[in-house]
Amino acid sequence: MADRLEDRVVRALSQVVNARTGQDLMSSGQVQGIELGSEGRVAFQFLLGAEDPGTLVRETRAAVEAVEGVTKVKIDVRLPTAAAQPQRHGRTLRPGTVPAPTPSTELTAGIGRIVAVSSGKGGVGKSTVAANLAAQLARVGHRVGLLDADVYGPDIPLMFGEKRRPRVTGERGQERIVPLESQGVRLMSLGFLLEEEQPAIMRGPLVSGILRQFLEQVEWGGLDYLIVDMPPGTGDAQLSLVQLVNVDGAVLVTTPQEVSIGDVRRAVRMFERVRTRVLGVIENMSGMACPHCGGHIDVFGSGGGRRLAESVGVPFLGVVPLDPAVVTAGDEGRPTVLSSSDSPAGLALADIAEAILERLAEPRPADA
Repeated sequence: MADRLEDRVVRALSQVVNARTGQDLMSSGQVQGIELGSEGRVAFQFLLGAEDPGTLVRETRAAVEAVEGVTKVKIDVRLPTAAAQPQRHGRTLRPGTVPAPTPSTELTAGIGRIVAVSSGKGGVGKSTVAANLAAQLARVGHRVGLLDADVYGPDIPLMFGEKRRPRVTGERGQERIVPLESQGVRLMSLGFLLEEEQPAIMRGPLVSGILRQFLEQVEWGGLDYLIVDMPPGTGDAQLSLVQLVNVDGAVLVTTPQEVSIGDVRRAVRMFERVRTRVLGVIENMSGMACPHCGGHIDVFGSGGGRRLAESVGVPFLGVVPLDPAVVTAGDEGRPTVLSSSDSPAGLALADIAEAILERLAEPRPADA
């Protein structure tokens, strides 16, 4: 009697062992709801624990893709139910009960400076600034890594035109992820590990776990700068980053209008509260030149970023105008400072990168 495809898939999953638990995926119940579609398509749910190895989903996908007759694999990654969450020191992990870890130098061995690029709200061009900052630093000769910590909206793969999956090296239980490299920048993003339309549905502890794995299990090598593209707001990712590693400074991105400025003001205060130096504020989408008459148009107002910087007592790093070159660069996967270095936005972003380097070179205040 011929071996059924479902049997072969189950057998392959039974051979994948979770290094954290020592159990295979089928007997532990981490894989559920296996469905077989037409033409060799396989779909199933994967319950990923907060402390599971960062390569476990990728290893699982590879095992199923290697099964004879399988043409496509779709994995729905989910968190376990609250009752199944791990416990530490006999207590269930609940919001507000997780102890704050001390920043570790071991996680960032070989990395010179860590700069977080953040914002109070989404849609202000934070990832564009992070991508161009990393590309410009690499352009002038620095060794640069870009960590995409915006797990809910990982845009860095698109901005660098990368769709490959990172390689994994090392023995079982000691695997290391090799970051992709594009435009001279080493890249790591959850977007490299998800299907194109797969949403990242996860709670705070898992976000923190992914961030730690991207710091601990990625083979960054020697870097002069690691740029971290944070998600918007003042939530789990920001707190986890400053708890895990010593951040040399945060850059806040805003647009000129008040609705953005108010949110960034709160973000500035958050970084100050966790004793992280704010390198300065960038005003993005700051007006544009009319393509017909050449006049200046303040689409979102003007001067809001400078007023914010002055009101909270941090440096103002510069303005980036609305520029069609930025849209083209983002869609084509080549940052503006490389593809249109002489455009208004390209020149502004290069100047801002220089201003950030100057701020990093300044002595760090004793109370920062």
